[in-house]
Amino acid sequence: MIKLGILDQSHINEGLNAAATLADTTRLAQEADKLGYGRYWISEHHAGRMLSFSSPEILIAHLAAATSRIRVGSGGIMLPHYSSYKVAENFKLLEALHPGRIDVGLGRAPGGMPMATRALQENKFVDINKYPQQIMDLIGYLRGKQPEGHPFANLHAAPAIEEIPEVWLLGSSYESARIAAQLGTSYAFAQFFGTPGGETAMKHYLENFEPSVINDKPHSMIAVLAICADTQEEANELALSTDLFFLLLENGIDQISFPSVQTAYDYPYTESDLYRINRARERRIIGTPEQVKAGILQMAEQYQADEVLVMSSIHNFEARLKSYRLIAEAFGLQG
Repeated sequence: MIKLGILDQSHINEGLNAAATLADTTRLAQEADKLGYGRYWISEHHAGRMLSFSSPEILIAHLAAATSRIRVGSGGIMLPHYSSYKVAENFKLLEALHPGRIDVGLGRAPGGMPMATRALQENKFVDINKYPQQIMDLIGYLRGKQPEGHPFANLHAAPAIEEIPEVWLLGSSYESARIAAQLGTSYAFAQFFGTPGGETAMKHYLENFEPSVINDKPHSMIAVLAICADTQEEANELALSTDLFFLLLENGIDQISFPSVQTAYDYPYTESDLYRINRARERRIIGTPEQVKAGILQMAEQYQADEVLVMSSIHNFEARLKSYRLIAEAFGLQG
């Protein structure tokens, strides 16, 4: 059976604040731990007013401490902003605190608007073409062993640990898949973005994977948007918030919160808006437990994925919890 995890972007829901949102995030992670989900990943975004956090490392520490079994990780760390050495120090500490439960997912996207990128990279020259080298440097620091001739070959990244976090490359393009195959990392594709060519990217990764010091075989995962409820009608209604959120996001509108279903009902959609929403729904999984299970399995087979991260973007937190519970029951997960 396919392995399931959760991707949580922890957007501030309309009517709530950051503190309440983070409390809900903690509660959801604890519920995921009990239900039997394998991973709980959180994203990195910057400068948006609807964000409840921008430092996944800090939130990972909190969530791992609040749970007991589930793996907790980043989906992901936007590595070009940072020093590979510092990222290694952060995640080695997390692994030491929570052995066998930490994942470091890496991305090269900015995770925000250009102004946020400039602030993050202030007084620093960033060459995006150095991203593969950054990944190799990070793996070297995590393992405590850089190749001969490396400028920091004798530099220790504290603390010393027996096992290292799992290293994943995240992406929504062919290029990320190519790098993951070349470097021998695990690879996760953001299917919910809707970027075309995902099957081709995953096929390239699987067929061109080169064994490495961290993986002897490929490990593939996709992240999907799935909303589950007792009835199709209820699931469709809950999905209205997601429809509006992504529509406004694609239009470049800075949202202060994740919209409620009522706000989505009241929005003055144009014919073009409705067309785009209907097209977007084709790549989402919305329905009853049986329908969502079938949709997830079909998507996993389509992308040849070993694992699936589920993102249930629902405004009402209790309905969101129920969505994950129904999916866990449909797949027979064991906590």
